[in-house]
Amino acid sequence: MPGLLLGDEFPNFEADTTIGRIKFHDFLGSSWGILFSHPKDFTPVCTTELARAAKISSEFKKRDVKMIALSIDSVEDHHNWSKDVMAFNSEADNALPFPIIADDKRVLSVQLGMLDPDEKDKDGMPLTARCVFVIGPDKRMKLSILYPATTGRNFDELLRVIDSLQLTAQKKVATPVDWKGSSLERWAIHHPLNPARLHLLWVWESQIAACPDQKWFGDDNNSYKASF
Repeated sequence: MPGLLLGDEFPNFEADTTIGRIKFHDFLGSSWGILFSHPKDFTPVCTTELARAAKISSEFKKRDVKMIALSIDSVEDHHNWSKDVMAFNSEADNALPFPIIADDKRVLSVQLGMLDPDEKDKDGMPLTARCVFVIGPDKRMKLSILYPATTGRNFDELLRVIDSLQLTAQKKVATPVDWKGSSLERWAIHHPLNPARLHLLWVWESQIAACPDQKWFGDDNNSYKASF
């Protein structure tokens, strides 16, 4: 995403949405945030994505993550599309549990590097790619993922990486491959003797929870308290 790197402050843009006009930082408040873009309203893949996001919205809420989508159509189109999305979930009487940003002039899509040059609408205008941005409570970008318009996302993976981001923001740890956040999973720990070097050293979550201030080290089969 041109001009915006991990750790940079996310733009405090203003935009029209299905819940009215927002200023992004005010919308987030002190919460985490996830912004995910869609190529176009009423399209099949986008509809399945929004339906999945709506279905598991309580999981994002449980993690104190505010959800917001973006598409290049108008607020009116978004309202109508939201009804289709909830009907797809067999929840036609319920409202979509998160807002959708209207970006029919593609202002935000350009600013945030979301346009997919290979996918165009009937007028030859580029569609937005499937971007994901995770923003921390400090309003800084913690993660970005860019999918082409032709590939739908995996929202279970988004929950997984958010769990990792929130964990590693609190503790000096790194999560290993395929880590899922279960109490039976292991954490990769920064070596206490040389913080600049990361070793895949394992320790059980329950042991860290019991001694949160303790430095740990170990190997694949054992974990030990540091003796200094």
